[in-house]
Parts: sequence; structure tokens; C-alpha cells
Amino acid sequence: MELGRGAVEGLVTTASDSARLFGDTFSGRRVLVTGHTGFKGSWLSRWLLDLGAEVTGYALPPDTTPSLFTELDLSRSLDSHFGDVRDAQKVAGLIAEVRPEIVLHLAAQPLVRRSYAETPYTFETNVMGVVNLLEAVRASSDCRVVLNVTTDKVYANPETAEPFAEESPLGGHDPYSASKAAAEIVTASYRSSFFGGPGAPAVSTARAGNVIGGGDWAEDRLVPDCVRALGAGESVEIRNPASTRPWQHVLEPLGGYLHLAAMSLRDSQAAGAFNFGPDVGEIRTVGEVVELFHAAWGHGDWHAHAPDQQPHEATHLRLAIGKADRELDWRPLWGFEQSVERTVQWYRAFADGSAAEDLVAEDIAAYLCTAAQAGASWIDQR
Repeated sequence: MELGRGAVEGLVTTASDSARLFGDTFSGRRVLVTGHTGFKGSWLSRWLLDLGAEVTGYALPPDTTPSLFTELDLSRSLDSHFGDVRDAQKVAGLIAEVRPEIVLHLAAQPLVRRSYAETPYTFETNVMGVVNLLEAVRASSDCRVVLNVTTDKVYANPETAEPFAEESPLGGHDPYSASKAAAEIVTASYRSSFFGGPGAPAVSTARAGNVIGGGDWAEDRLVPDCVRALGAGESVEIRNPASTRPWQHVLEPLGGYLHLAAMSLRDSQAAGAFNFGPDVGEIRTVGEVVELFHAAWGHGDWHAHAPDQQPHEATHLRLAIGKADRELDWRPLWGFEQSVERTVQWYRAFADGSAAEDLVAEDIAAYLCTAAQAGASWIDQR
């Protein structure tokens, strides 16, 4: 079903109507989202508010202008706290004060190339930040679910182009990937050591592919780089056009996170490590993303250029998503072309003066329409 901008009839679009999604799990629940000022965190926070959750956010202030957090005016809609996950005392104090029932941990240093320049900071944030959070959860009697969001880059990558499954060896050539693999090990250790008994929180990790969608203005990411180049009338510079990534619209993994959290709340045995990505046949190269992005925009140019001594980045990344299908009944809903085209529509509409809040709401409504048509199990789990 091709969906354009504007009203979409017959959809679940209001907070009261959407409460039935994910089995009413989030309606009235206290949910803590770390990293709520980031791209994915802002989308997730907006969706949780629509689901009737009482959302608290903890993160550094937005580091881009514009930022989706600011454009959505989320500081007016949720309990927003600015702070660093490296600050163990502040993290513990917030969890003691808020007493969240569900914790969705997205706060991170998320950029590969930045991890080469800020290596200690990357490890402190991505590893000790997880330790600080889980220590605070240990001291809480209210938390029932913890989901630590990592990345598809946690796997040791021999560059065979074979998809990585959850049981594939963890590793990481660059500091970012290594820090996230370490965060996976830390989370698994806490799950085994401290959260295995009756009544303990269900603790999971989620390994998602490269996300695209409207409202990302981060440095050194492909889609924001394309948008900036188009706005300036310049050719976008691409480092590795032949590299493959598991591209997916941001709503795909977010729906997976919410579904996993909902299932874990009802059954702690649902917890574990899960990949969330596109079907293997939907994986494309960097060059193909740029070509389709420019075609959907109506114009644009790009050129390949890599510095002589650029830091190492993986050439091939693929995720196997069979476990999420088997154990969660989750599968992707939007293919590559639809994901790119909706992303282009979002940025073009925003540039023409549309409000980010309206554009996010329209994308969520369109995604729910696709989910309902596909019979996604999380549409109504009552």
C-alpha cells in the first residue's frame, strides 16, 4: 500500500485509541528512556507518549541544530532530565526517584569515526554507562524490564558478507563496535549474576541495523549528509559506496524494542539478545541508498572520495533476524525503497514548513496501517 503525506483513514492515531497496541503494556506505565534527546530516542519517546506511558528521559542535551527533540517540543510532554550516564550517582538517584517499571537504554556515543577520536569517552559511555544503569536497577524494587540497545556492529566481522545471528561471536575492530560488544557482555553477565531469580527484571539487548528516517541531523551519517548537501546545492561526498548495511526505517527497530519489552513484562523468559533488521534481500549498498535518495528527492549528485588514511570501517554488515521471527513473531514491515522514500518525504516536507510533530505522527500512523494489514501480532495483543 503506497502512503503519501496527509490524513490516513482507519488508523490508530490517538493516545486513547493506540493504548491497545502492545497489549496495553505501556498505558500508565512508568518508562525511563535514556538517550531521549537523540534521533532514535526522540522517535521512541514520542511513540511511548502516544501509547499512554509516563515517560521520563535522561540524556545529554541535544547536540545538533536543529534537533528532533527540540522540534517535537518533548521537554513539555515528558519528564526530561539532562545528565551523563557516566555519572553513577546521578543515574542511581534518578532511578530511585522515578521508580521506572521499564527501562529502555539508548544513551550512547553512537558514531564509529568519533570513537577513534574520543576513544576513552566512547568506552566510558558505552560500557560504564551500562554498568551504572544496571547497578541502579539492582537497587530498585520497581523495575520489571530492562532493554539495552546496542548495534549490529557488535559481531566479530571476518568480512564474508554472511549474516550475523545472535550466537555469532562478538567482537569489534573499531572502538565503537568493541565498546558495544563489551556492553553486550556486561549485560549478559548482569542477567546471569543478578537478574536470574524469581521476580528479577527481564534484561535484554537489541542489535539493530542502520536506521534512517526524518529528523536525524547528526554529523557523519549518510542521510543527514545527503540532506545537508542538497540544501547547499553541493555534491555529497561518500567514503565507501560499495559497503553494505542493513538499512531500515527507524520505526522498524523501535517497534521491535516495544514488542520485546511488552513480551518480557508478561514473561521474563522472553528476555535475551535479539537482532532487529531488514530481510536479507533488502540489504543495499551505501551507493544504492544515495542513488534512491536523490531520485526520490528529484535531483542531487554524489561522488566517492575517501581520505588516504581514513579509519577502518566494516565493508559488509548483515543481520539474521530469524530469532525475532521465531520467538517474538516480529518481522520488518517496510522495504528498502519505501523506507528511503518516506525519509525523503519527511525532510522535504520539513524544509517546506511542515511541523516535525505532524510528520512523525503521519509516519507512525502509516506504519501502523502497514502493521495492521500485515497482521502484526503487536497491533492488539489483548
